[in-house]
Amino acid sequence: MLIETKEHPGCLKDKVTSPGGTAIAGIHTLEKGGLRTTLIDAVESATNRSRQLGEKVIQDFAENNG
Repeated sequence: MLIETKEHPGCLKDKVTSPGGTAIAGIHTLEKGGLRTTLIDAVESATNRSRQLGEKVIQDFAENNG
């Protein structure tokens, strides 16, 4: 949806949740508990590890085929 509409995530959230509804209550609890920061940290960790593994593959390939 984000890619298709190019809208800000907050705008989309407002469009798909009802004020005072169950979904927004859950979202507020997740945000209060730091979910957004945790998700960003998780993506950064996975990205860094992916880079490390990619570098290792390149190094191993060079050592075995160089």
